[in-house]
Amino acid sequence: MPKNKAIFFDRDGTLNVDVDYLHDPAAFAWTEGAIDAVRWANAHGYLAIVVTNQSGVARGYFPERDVTRLHDWMNAELQKCGAHIDAFYYCPHHPAAKIPAYRKDCDCRKPAPGLLLRALREYDIDPAASLMIGDARRDITCAEQAGVRGVLYTGGDLCEAVRGAINT
Repeated sequence: MPKNKAIFFDRDGTLNVDVDYLHDPAAFAWTEGAIDAVRWANAHGYLAIVVTNQSGVARGYFPERDVTRLHDWMNAELQKCGAHIDAFYYCPHHPAAKIPAYRKDCDCRKPAPGLLLRALREYDIDPAASLMIGDARRDITCAEQAGVRGVLYTGGDLCEAVRGAINT
């Protein structure tokens, strides 16, 4: 029986201000309440997991190591504030990729649920006790296909949005 619960966060437009093909920490800005949202998840027994499409890799704009470097930087910044992301899952693929190795239709590119299903399995997460928060319909569709409640984030304080979603 799964025992963990999680808050799955979309990255661009949810945890950070959406900058086209973000891969450099110098261009990163947290959204309002994002750090508090992650810290709240940590303090209330939820795994904090990022699920993000990163087609900039497939398009040849930056290598996968830049995605990993940015995620490591995000966690280092969060740790300074007493918070952490438990896991990062990202899809580097795109059906029209410039780089052939990444050109494919896959089950991990949202709205497909592959990344969420993998996280549910790898972290023994109860989908019914979890939620996915994201700024696009594809995030909600992804969550629903994985049996997780999807919450559309339309701006404002992310921590308040998370807390409100948990209490409904």
